[in-house]
Amino acid sequence: MPHPFATHVGVRRLVSAAIAAPSVHNTQPWRFRLVDTAVLELHADPDRRLDVIDPRGRALFISCGAALLNLRLAIRMTGHKPHVQPIPDAVDSPTLLASVQAMDAPMPTIGQSELYATIPHRRTNRSPFSKRLVPRLVREELMAAARAEGVALSLPGPQATAYLLSLVAAADGKLAADAGYLAELARWTPDRTRGDGVPWYAYGPRPSGRGVPLRDFGLAGPGSGRPVDDFAARPQLGVLLTKGDGPADWLRAGQGLQRVLLTATRHGVATSMLCQPLDMLAADRSDPAAERPPGHIQAIIRFGYGPPVPGTPRRPFPEVLTRSATARSRHA
Repeated sequence: MPHPFATHVGVRRLVSAAIAAPSVHNTQPWRFRLVDTAVLELHADPDRRLDVIDPRGRALFISCGAALLNLRLAIRMTGHKPHVQPIPDAVDSPTLLASVQAMDAPMPTIGQSELYATIPHRRTNRSPFSKRLVPRLVREELMAAARAEGVALSLPGPQATAYLLSLVAAADGKLAADAGYLAELARWTPDRTRGDGVPWYAYGPRPSGRGVPLRDFGLAGPGSGRPVDDFAARPQLGVLLTKGDGPADWLRAGQGLQRVLLTATRHGVATSMLCQPLDMLAADRSDPAAERPPGHIQAIIRFGYGPPVPGTPRRPFPEVLTRSATARSRHA
């Protein structure tokens, strides 16, 4: 089959799949650079980093990791396999997160094809979920999806869930009173059509404060007439964990997160994120008796069954891809 980097159409197909990934506040903090017909680079876009809720850049790396997983799946669909060099030694390019090549390989497995086909259907669902439980076999497959990317997915019991929710609620309360956070949120909750951010139609109901403390995007935009909901009193949560807590771990966590989200979508399971307190979770050891999952928490996922929701916008393909002079001449 033709090399996937050899034509404009092929590169567009790959990058379009990559940018369908989720990202914090839908900031889409990634850029891609086609070096030549052999190398496609993934770069961070530092102008899209959230300084208030993501001071270490963790969420930026996780978002880019999710895009990298999509890119890997898209390459597999072409009869090639991705060879990824994560966070290469790039003194001249501090934004470079991964260098990707495509090698000849057998055609993808049925499982890989199904995950790839799920990419455009994955949504962040901020609606209330029903009381229906995710079946055991599906939960086991979600945990296996995380392991396939070198991370772990813990499904906490009632005590750990209550503890996590208390931390989320505390973090959410602090953020809601932070003028810097409100300004940051306003920047990424547009009241007009554009290719990024969380639009009003994706907010979901306003949290009542008595149930799951989902982030209220409506704090910074239209929607005062939105309904109020408690959400589930006992949500089904998953905690994504890594052994380390550095940039390479965050990039790996993003790939694991996206494989889990795609696997959930393939089974008709809705998902959303509770991402307010990640750095607080890393630092808060005030309750040593609490049932904490081992490892470094990189994401808290809410699983369940909810109504269909629309997708959020994406930046145009030309905005996220650049080409080296060599690549431009070959694609001209």
